[in-house]
Amino acid sequence: MTLTDSRSLHSSVSSGGIAPTNRSFQSATSGSSLADVLERVLDKGVVIAGDITVSVGATELLSIRIRLLISSIDKAKEIGINWWENNSFLSAQSHSLLEANQQLQVRIDSLEQELRSLKAAQS
Repeated sequence: MTLTDSRSLHSSVSSGGIAPTNRSFQSATSGSSLADVLERVLDKGVVIAGDITVSVGATELLSIRIRLLISSIDKAKEIGINWWENNSFLSAQSHSLLEANQQLQVRIDSLEQELRSLKAAQS
C-alpha cells in the first residue's frame, strides 16, 4: 500500500466507512515476465480437452471433441508425439514426394493405355 492509499484508508475509517483490508494477492506468475510464463508452459506442456454436444431430445445433432496440447517440440518428442515428421504437408520432402507421385501417375496412365491397346489388338 502506498502512502496516498494509507491516507484515503484513514479518512474512510474516521468518517465511519468500512475500510478495505490490506491483503496481498500472490499469483503463481507474480513477478514473472511473459517469457518466463511461456517458458514454463512449453517446458511442462498444457492439455486442454473438452466435449461439446448439441442435441434435441434424445437426438444428437452435433458433437465436437476438442483435444489441444501446447508444448515445445522437445517435450512432445519426449512424450512420443511426432506426427509432423511424417506429414507430407509439413516436411521438407513434400515437394519431392509430390513430384515423384505425379511421375508415377503419368507412368500408370501410360501403362493402362498400353494395356487397353494390347487388349484391343487381341480381340
